[in-house]
Amino acid sequence: MMEKHTRRGFIQKSLFAGLGMSMMDPISAQFLLKRSKMKLGLVTYLWGKDWDLPTLISNCEKTGFMGVELRTQHAHGVETNLSSKERTEVKKRFQDSRVTCVGYGANFDYHHTDKALLRKIIEETKAYTKLCYDIGATGIKVKPNAFPAGVSKEKTISQIAASLNEVGKFGKDFGQEIRVEVHGVETQKIPNMKAIFEQVTEDNVKICWNCNDQDLLPPGLEANFKSVQKWFGDTVHIRELNVGDYPYQQLMDLFKEMNYSGWILLEARTDPSDKIKAMNEQREIFRDMLGA
Repeated sequence: MMEKHTRRGFIQKSLFAGLGMSMMDPISAQFLLKRSKMKLGLVTYLWGKDWDLPTLISNCEKTGFMGVELRTQHAHGVETNLSSKERTEVKKRFQDSRVTCVGYGANFDYHHTDKALLRKIIEETKAYTKLCYDIGATGIKVKPNAFPAGVSKEKTISQIAASLNEVGKFGKDFGQEIRVEVHGVETQKIPNMKAIFEQVTEDNVKICWNCNDQDLLPPGLEANFKSVQKWFGDTVHIRELNVGDYPYQQLMDLFKEMNYSGWILLEARTDPSDKIKAMNEQREIFRDMLGA
């Protein structure tokens, strides 16, 4: 019995030390581990755009970013032109690491008045959704982007929702989540996102919260957050947690309140020379916010 408890204590201390909790008493550290279901990951927007896939995975492992959303047209080279063999190699590379391929960050949007262009975008979305399945990811990020001039807002909202329903049905066959980033000058306003999702019928089409200034418009962050909370998916995009005035601590508290267990993905806007140092800094701030 004594040997069993000694071994358990050693494992716990090792785990806490690995998480940067060595100065905490075991009870506090255990509480934090139980309460913190959110996971930190990286979007290859600026900080990962120039890293090939092995470097990207290695740098995420070094810094405790255990998930990654691959952005299109970046140095990792994961695109639909990959052969079946190459896709399997990407999948295995992630499986052999401690980093999860969370999904793919595409720029597909569905507000366009040109019907041929809209059809092309929908079909390309499907192709990249299949890519996500092949490389072992669980979803693709898309977005609304605008309300075109000369078209009623209601008509555009219906068109966006119908497009999301189509790609959602396709994605369901491959076990993929369609993650709709809160994006676009007008479409990123939360009431407009809510209006879109009130017409979404596919349960694998979800909102990717994006930490925009518009989130703070009346009636405020908490009310806006809760108005669309039921549609949240597996991913959230944040910026640097120590840059700007966005109330990240309040946001993390709202996610903790709903027992959110998805990925908090850093989509950095700055361009530090030492990105490893910057990632370590963001990980520590994130950890502090979860424990606050």
